[in-house]
Amino acid sequence: MQVNDLRPGHTFIYEGNLYIVISNAFSKTGRQQGKVTLKVKNLKTGSRVELTFTGGDKLEKAMIEKKDMQYLYNDGTNCYLMDSESYDQVEIPTTNLKWELNFIKESAIIQMTKYQEEVIGITIPDKVELVVVETEPAVKGDTTSGAQKKAKLETGWELLVPLFIKINDIILVNTDDGKYSGRVN
Repeated sequence: MQVNDLRPGHTFIYEGNLYIVISNAFSKTGRQQGKVTLKVKNLKTGSRVELTFTGGDKLEKAMIEKKDMQYLYNDGTNCYLMDSESYDQVEIPTTNLKWELNFIKESAIIQMTKYQEEVIGITIPDKVELVVVETEPAVKGDTTSGAQKKAKLETGWELLVPLFIKINDIILVNTDDGKYSGRVN
């Protein structure tokens, strides 16, 4: 496929690495041939880089398989996922899912990505609902605008929340940055 055709979400192979496009930009000056700049994420290492190509360059397209799986448990070394249809189980090293584990509850449905029968990782929703298990009580009179306090969620993740959040409240958490996004009624 030509680099000019790559859009966010497309996957390709370049220099033996598997990448997904985050964003793309095309620039052309004077009589020079156009340049395509891609911000990409390496799907095996998780690192983000910027690659620049000449317009018209060709890259090998990568066919990624996505499958909904149920998260079962984490034994400290591996995370176990199960296919809800065939009941086949897959194990992924916990070191590959350090960030995602902060937002996954047991029995949650997540999307597993595979490339040529190799499990690359998982995709979790942009926002997840989690229960607050620990937080400090709001201090009366501490009502400056935007005042926040620490809270611990059922997955162990700690974040700052508004003062009105109490233990057992269900909140929305943004999985990109791990910050409070709202309260679920």
